[in-house]
Amino acid sequence: MQPSPIIFSGNANRPLAEKIAQYLKIPLGDSTIQYFSDGEIWVKYNENIRGSDVFIIQPTNAASRNLLELLIMLDAAKRASAERITAVISYFGYARQDRKDQPRVAISAKLIANLLSTAGADRILTMDLHAPQIQGFFDIPVDHLYSSAIFTEYFREMKIPNLTVVSPDIGGITLARAYAKRLDAPLAIIDKRRPKHNEAEIMHIIGQVDGRNILIIDDIVDTAGTLCNAAGALKDHGAEDIYVACTHPILSGPAIERISEAPITQISVADTVFVPKEKQLEKIKILTASELFGEAIKRIHGEESISSLFD
Repeated sequence: MQPSPIIFSGNANRPLAEKIAQYLKIPLGDSTIQYFSDGEIWVKYNENIRGSDVFIIQPTNAASRNLLELLIMLDAAKRASAERITAVISYFGYARQDRKDQPRVAISAKLIANLLSTAGADRILTMDLHAPQIQGFFDIPVDHLYSSAIFTEYFREMKIPNLTVVSPDIGGITLARAYAKRLDAPLAIIDKRRPKHNEAEIMHIIGQVDGRNILIIDDIVDTAGTLCNAAGALKDHGAEDIYVACTHPILSGPAIERISEAPITQISVADTVFVPKEKQLEKIKILTASELFGEAIKRIHGEESISSLFD
């Protein structure tokens, strides 16, 4: 194993990879990714990686091309005789399909886990899985980082008075409770019903929000329907300023329009997914996860424990 890890980046989020490399004080590895006219992907590593500890940084949002690009990069690294290959998946796509919740549907999160292992990944490093139990879908080690280490420090420094932490649905209670404990704030819950994909209807608010400043905690903001409906319901129940901490800014479809019109003071997201300039609203604050990923990579390479980074 070489004295330093070798880090390569796919095309999905190269700025994050560059920040991670800067934190580790090493250059990004030299690789070429090209596309044939029909969209077929071609990958080549332009340096010797035989016997090396390789980390490939690639989120799988817009999942078809980015996921396939990652799989081909893993296969190329395996065939180039890398000693160990870690897929650094800052956002793990298809995580919302983690079980059979109705007849005749796929468990695609398990399928993706199988594909990654088959392609050559020896280890997975990721952040804020939509369903933490997906770690059990893998037969290889999975290191699961939490963005709360980034967001709680940020909101502590803001010193927001009369703060209440809100979970936008029942499934997010555990995550929201962890934030509430760290920020020494009470907890409220929104009980919602989802009639179909990417649509949510607010039903009830459990907890005191009248006259309180709010921090909504979630892991993904996709079309922003759930988030903006939650903000509107909280305002209707007397909430003051509404802040949001959401790890993965997918921001698809009408998300930007909804967020711009919603009664949200600020939404803080991580750079696990690349946000183009046209989607960088003034009320969207992007915090970097590069140091957390960089420290995890450093410790994995050095065969050190990273359990303290889970806190």
